[in-house]
Amino acid sequence: MHKDLQMASHKRIIQGTVIKKAGDKTATVLVERRVMHPRYHKTVKRFKKYLIHDERNETKVGDTVTAIECRPISKTKSFRLKEIVSSGVGS
Repeated sequence: MHKDLQMASHKRIIQGTVIKKAGDKTATVLVERRVMHPRYHKTVKRFKKYLIHDERNETKVGDTVTAIECRPISKTKSFRLKEIVSSGVGS
């Protein structure tokens, strides 16, 4: 087996804001990305929500977090919490 095959782990990392604590060990994260509009050449924001797995229930609403891709934990959860970047003014 080649060394290159062992090194090929491509896991996406997302960063966003916790907008909702959905059930036990789950948080909803809103990820914003900026895209150039194809016709008007203006930068526009695109948003997507991800469910992330928070094993120790550390996150609060308003926190900025990073999450890393993992195996599917449930039907809609494929990311787990990597770290809390900054604490928000949530509850």
